[in-house]
Amino acid sequence: MPSALPRRIAVISVHTSPLAQPGTGDAGGMNVYVWQTALRMARRGVAVEIFTRATSSSDEPLVHAAPGVLVRHVQAGPFEGLDKADLPAQLCGFSAEVLGAEAAQASGYYDLVHSHYWLSGQVGWLAAARWGVPLVHTAHTLAAVKNAALADGDTEEPRLRIIGEQQVVDVADRLVANTATEAGELESMYHADPGKIDVVAPGADLDCFTPGSGARARAALGLDPDEAVVAFVGRIQPLKAPDVLLRAAAPLIEAARQRGSVPLRVLIAGGPSGTGREHPTALADLAGELGIADRVTFLPPQPPQQLVQVFRAADVVAVPSYSESFGLVAIEAQACGTPVLAADVGGLGVAVADGRTGVLVDGHGVVQWSNALEKLLADRDRLAAMGIAAREHAERFSWDRTADGLLASYAHAVESRAAHPGPGRPARVRWRRRGRQGVQL
Repeated sequence: MPSALPRRIAVISVHTSPLAQPGTGDAGGMNVYVWQTALRMARRGVAVEIFTRATSSSDEPLVHAAPGVLVRHVQAGPFEGLDKADLPAQLCGFSAEVLGAEAAQASGYYDLVHSHYWLSGQVGWLAAARWGVPLVHTAHTLAAVKNAALADGDTEEPRLRIIGEQQVVDVADRLVANTATEAGELESMYHADPGKIDVVAPGADLDCFTPGSGARARAALGLDPDEAVVAFVGRIQPLKAPDVLLRAAAPLIEAARQRGSVPLRVLIAGGPSGTGREHPTALADLAGELGIADRVTFLPPQPPQQLVQVFRAADVVAVPSYSESFGLVAIEAQACGTPVLAADVGGLGVAVADGRTGVLVDGHGVVQWSNALEKLLADRDRLAAMGIAAREHAERFSWDRTADGLLASYAHAVESRAAHPGPGRPARVRWRRRGRQGVQL
């Protein structure tokens, strides 16, 4: 851990609050990341103030969310009715409120700015330059990566976002990547300086997500103790590909019916998000079209204490996403001793130890996924061994380790700023054209 910790950091999380319930709307893994790392920072004596956009008139301007963690709800645009795509037009107002909060304090109030996602990076760029402090940025997802692996029916990320991401990459003192794969994407697609990238893996709350009785979990959820269960946890949108799981499960369910055995149960926990909000019943409609509606159980987004039961109740947790910078669900499931069947994309190759704690599937073909799921469920001894290894693997990914890595990144940022004092460095980028792999300079 660095010898000199920052006294107070400003965390910018424009489009989603760490206090929001993950699994619906724009709330997801980033919420968990911001909240859990803030708690760990505060326990180390670093005061954390999180700036996020108010989405309700009932949001208190200041929320003392935990000892050492203050959440500031910033008014920028109407409380409701704004999608994430509408927020670039609100960044000016948001930035003004952030700067105003600092102006009301003594000089040097914040030691560092940490921004999350590109919208926050734009605000963080301005704030860090104004205050003369370092900017550390975590992208969480990258537009060029998402556009290179679009799901059917999904919408390509706009040029505005790619330009905005490039600007933040250019001006940040340090860039935090979840995995070496993401670091490589920052270098190849955004021409990031590899010398200012820190790879810091996210984690899981290992005290909350623990192994436990699958039978008791199923009883709590009203599930048959004798049926095989595969679970999907997350936002329901094309990017997360829950439809791939339903299509893969359908032939297995039908085959069990033909044999007269208990069919597979698919458990879905989450709510519509992104382009999935355009057709919020699409997944339920698909289950009906496939003839498996009676074998699919839908749950609303679950708080951590209830989410544990979902993971424990499942024989396998599926993560079929088209793009994942890491995949927190995979780690949380494994922390509960549940093997994971995941797409071999992004950070999932780090989150899942292929063949030991789960299985990675190359691609999103229905036959591939159906065969992989059938093979996993057929070998109960292998599943049990994977469950034991899964918990051991998950213990490598704690939020305390993530906080240690972030503090080391902060120290690098401070050292870099001390060596090169002055306001935030401007982006020197010549825009020409954009290809499928990102911005071409």
